[in-house]
Amino acid sequence: METPHAICAVCLREVERRLIAPRDSVPDSIKSLLTIRTHGWEPGKDICRECLPRFLRVYQELTAAFPQYARQDLKVLPTPMRLGASDRFRGRNVTIAFLDAGFYAHTDLTRPRNRILKYVNIVGRTARSDLKVPQVSSWHGMMTSVVAAGNGFLSGGLYRGIASEADVVLIKVGAASRIRHDDIARGLRWVIRNRERYNIRIVNVSCGGDYEASYLEDELSQAAEDATRAGLVVVAASGNAGHLPNHPVYPPASAPSVISVGGLDDKNNLDFADNHMYRSSYGPTVDGLQKPELIAPGIWIAAPILPGTPTAEQAELLSKLERADDTEMSVIINQHPGVDPDLDQAADLAPYHLRHLVWIKLRDNNVISGHYKHVDGTSFAAPIVSSIAAQMLEAAPDLKPHEVKYALVRTAVRLPHVETDMQGWGVVRPDAAIATAIAMRVADRREEKEERPAKVASE
Repeated sequence: METPHAICAVCLREVERRLIAPRDSVPDSIKSLLTIRTHGWEPGKDICRECLPRFLRVYQELTAAFPQYARQDLKVLPTPMRLGASDRFRGRNVTIAFLDAGFYAHTDLTRPRNRILKYVNIVGRTARSDLKVPQVSSWHGMMTSVVAAGNGFLSGGLYRGIASEADVVLIKVGAASRIRHDDIARGLRWVIRNRERYNIRIVNVSCGGDYEASYLEDELSQAAEDATRAGLVVVAASGNAGHLPNHPVYPPASAPSVISVGGLDDKNNLDFADNHMYRSSYGPTVDGLQKPELIAPGIWIAAPILPGTPTAEQAELLSKLERADDTEMSVIINQHPGVDPDLDQAADLAPYHLRHLVWIKLRDNNVISGHYKHVDGTSFAAPIVSSIAAQMLEAAPDLKPHEVKYALVRTAVRLPHVETDMQGWGVVRPDAAIATAIAMRVADRREEKEERPAKVASE
C-alpha cells in the first residue's frame, strides 16, 4: 500500500503524496539539471510540485536567452542568475587587481576588447609570453579573474562574471606549487603604489599566507590594512579548511578590514531554503576576530578550462561527442586517438553505451562544455564578491572601502540552520548591496544640501 507521504529528493521535504509530481511529468530536458544535484536525484525518484516548476522556469529562461544551454548534458547555472545579479551594472570604469599563482589571457577577458590593463610578475621576470603560453601555474589565476570579470565570450555570454565589463590587472605572486606569505604582501604593496595609474579600486586575493599571524605584527596583514587605508577594497578567500579541527583563517583574510569570503553550497539551484555551507575555513582568528564576513557560491561555479592542455583537449572531445549523432560517435573517437584511453577502448560499443560513458566522463571531470568546467573552493567565492563590489563602485563611484563592506554585510542574509561563526553575516545579495550603496550616497547629498544654506546664513 502506498504511504500517504513522500520525501522530495530535491528539497528533501516530507510532503503529502498528492503534492508529488507524476514521474512521467518530468521532461527529459531538465533531467540532467536535476541529476547533477548533490542530493542524488535521478529519474524515477520523487520530486514535489513546487520544485518541478522552479526548475522548468530556470531551464526555460536560460534556453530562451542561450539556446546552447539546452544542448549541454551537464547543466550548471550561471553565477549572475544564481545570485539574482542585475545586468544594469557590470563593473564599468572599475579595475580589479588579482593576486594569484599565475595567469593566462583568456578570450573572455580579451575579446571583443582586451580588458587586461597590466600584467606583473612579482616573483620573477615579467615576460609577454607569460599570458599567451599555458603554464602549470596559469590555470588558477585565469579562473579567478574570469569568474569575476569574464564576459562569457566563448559561451555566447552564458557564463559571464557579474563584473563582465570591468578592467583587470593581473599580478603573479607565486608558482603552481608555492605562494609565499611575503610575496603576497609584495603584490599588495605594488597595487598600493600603482592604484591611481590603473584606476584599481578592488584587490582580489584568492590565495593565503603560510601561517596564522596577528595583524598587529604580520607584514602581509599590515599590507592589507594599508591597502584599505589607501582606498582599496580588499577581498580574500577564507580558505577551504572548514573540515579540520582548528579550521584556520590565514592572512590576508584574517586582517580586520579585509572582506573575508567563505563558500556557499547552493546545490546549483535557486531555492534559498536548500542552501548550505561549503567547507570554508572560519574564525576566530589569533586576534579573536570572527571570519568570514560573507559567504558566496563556492561550488558549481562555471570557470574556463586552460587552453592548450590535455584537460582542454579531452573536454573538447567530450563536448563534440555530446552533440554528435549516434552514427558519428565512433568515427569522432577514432579521429582523436590518445585523447582519452577509456573512449579509445569503447569506440566499438553501441551508441547508447557510448553516450552513457560520455555522460559519466562529463560528470566526473566537471566538464560543462569544450571551454568550461565547474569548480569549487573559496578561491572562486572571493572573486564573486569582488565582482559585486565592482557593481557597487560603478553605481556609486565615491564609495569608501568601509562603506562597500558595510553595504555588503548589512544586506547579507544568514542561513537559518548554520552557525553564525561559519557564515558571518550570511549570503551576499548583489542587488540589495547596490541599492544600499546608492541610498547611502543619496542620503549624503541630501545632508550636504541641508548644511549648505545653514553655512551661508551664518556667514
